[in-house]
Formats: sequence, structure tokens, C-alpha cells
Amino acid sequence: MDRAFASKFAKSVFLTVCGLIVLMYIGSRFFTHLDLALYGYMVGTVVFICGFFYRFLAWFDRPPTKVILRKGLRALVRKSTPQTAAEHLVTYRFIWNRGWYRWTQHVLLGWGCILSAFVTFPLVFGWMYFTMAENGYYTVVFFGIDLMRIQADGLLGFLFYNALNLTALMVIGGACMALYRRLKNMQARAEQSFAYDYLPLYMLLFVSITGLALTFCNVFLHGWGHPVITLIHQWSVIVTLIYLPFGKLAHIPFRPMSVLARSYREHNGEKRMKACKVCDSLFVSEEQSGDVVAVLKQNGIEFKMDEGFHLAELCMPCRRKYRMSRFTGIPTHEIRVKEANQNAKG
Repeated sequence: MDRAFASKFAKSVFLTVCGLIVLMYIGSRFFTHLDLALYGYMVGTVVFICGFFYRFLAWFDRPPTKVILRKGLRALVRKSTPQTAAEHLVTYRFIWNRGWYRWTQHVLLGWGCILSAFVTFPLVFGWMYFTMAENGYYTVVFFGIDLMRIQADGLLGFLFYNALNLTALMVIGGACMALYRRLKNMQARAEQSFAYDYLPLYMLLFVSITGLALTFCNVFLHGWGHPVITLIHQWSVIVTLIYLPFGKLAHIPFRPMSVLARSYREHNGEKRMKACKVCDSLFVSEEQSGDVVAVLKQNGIEFKMDEGFHLAELCMPCRRKYRMSRFTGIPTHEIRVKEANQNAKG
């Protein structure tokens, strides 16, 4: 089977697309509930899947990633895993420590994009659709199963119809907050670039605004201009999907990997800790320190010092002092004085 494909990447993409077609066949009741008006989104999604696999396999091929994924998966069977997953994927509590403004910004952007995907992809692939009886009730059908009945003019129906409008407002709010911070914060302005930091936000804004324009055309203009806005919105979504795996927005689908990294650190942190070779302070687990040394060696990087220890066996303050000593000739790393403003750990 492997000889039929040019690479593992090609095999993974082929199998994934075939699985997606099978799910479309089942979910749309043998392709009878596919909306041809959403065909462009479908093609853009397939291209996005190919790009995502390429990015993921290129990232997975790195030695540090292999260590974290392999050992992180083994460490997932822990009591703290549900809490870790909730903090990283649901509440974004790890960002709360940076301030309420950045936390609100990430919640609006993150959940706006995720909820939009949960609504859009089932509709595009025919997994979810609506049927209406003569009694004024909609039946929500998911994978060919009648999921629920909702009143056509009720509150739940209103939320179903306007789900993408609500998520668009969330994305617009989060993107505007991010742009404001990038323009006003001096440190952010010095570190940001247009192509990597600003362009993704502009693309999300364009997608959200054109999506709201569709509703505006239907409600207030009685459909005037709807065909043109539809093409513009579809084009913006397809371009964003194609760009997503290769830019800064890729951290949205990659975010679950942070749970593996956290589980890896917590699992190793419960074991024997590594003492710094200079100040004897415990700063990281012995297994993690050994993994760092092994990965650096695998990449052909050796940080063996003349004193007989590896640079990765020093805590962060001593590591900085040791690098300073290499330039000045003064053994600053042997000075038993802790830094006054030390935030880095491990």
C-alpha cells in the first residue's frame, strides 16, 4: 500500500479525503442534500485539509515534536488531563495571567472561529440540514437522523438562523481588540510584521464583514446585491482557508497539541527533578533535561562546556550568566546572587 503513494503525506491526505467523501455520502443521505451553492467552500476545505496535513507532518518531523507527542500521549492518562484540556481549549485560563484584555480578545477570536467552523462545515458537507413541515416547525437533521424539532419563529430557531452572524460579531470584536493592541502597545508595534501579524486579522475581518453584509442585503435591501456579495464572501472564505495552515492562524487547529505538551511537563515534573550544575536549584525534571540534550545532539548541536556539563543542565539565570561569562571572561555564572527580576522558570 505504501508503494502506491509518493510520500506519507500523500497517503494521509488521500485517506483523509476518501474518509471525508464517505462521511459526506452517509451524512447527506447519498448526496441528496448537498447544497451546490456551497461547492466553493467544499473545495476550499479540501485544500485546507491538504495544507494542514503538510504543515502538521512537517512540524511532526522535527525531533522535539516527536518527543512531546510520543511522551505526551502516554502521559494523557492522568487525573489532571480534563482540567488541563479545559484550561487550554475552553476557558483559555493560561492567557488570563496576561490580563483580562488579552483573555477577552482570545476568547472572542478563538470561540468565534471554532463555532463558525462547527456551523459551516456540517452545512457544507451536507451533514446537517433542515426540513419544514406545514405546522410551522423545523426539523434539524444531522447525519440523516432527526435531531430535534424547533419552532420556526422561536428563540432557538432565531439562534440557528443567526449563528454565523453572532460568531461574526465575536470575531470582529476580537480582531478589533487585537488590532488596537498591536497599534497602541509600543512593544507589540516593535515585534509585529504586516504579513504575519496584521494580515490574518484583516482577513478574518473581511470574512466576517462580508458575511454580515449577506444578512444585511437579505433583511434590509430585499436581496439587492446578494449575488455579488455572495461571490465576494465565498472568495474571502476560500482564500482564508487556503492561507490558514501556513500562517499565524494555524495555531487554532494546532491548539490541542498544547495539552500534550502540558501533560508531558506535568508528568515529568512529578518525577525526580534536575539540579542546576552551578547553583544546585531544582529547575526541571531529569527526563526533560535528558530529552533536550538528546534532541540537540540529534540535530548536530553540542553545548558541552569545558567545565564538564551541558548548557541544558543549567537553570535559566545561570545559563544567561554563563553566556555572559563567555564574552567577558569573568565567571559570572559562579556568582551566588539571584537576579532581582527573574520571571523565567525552567
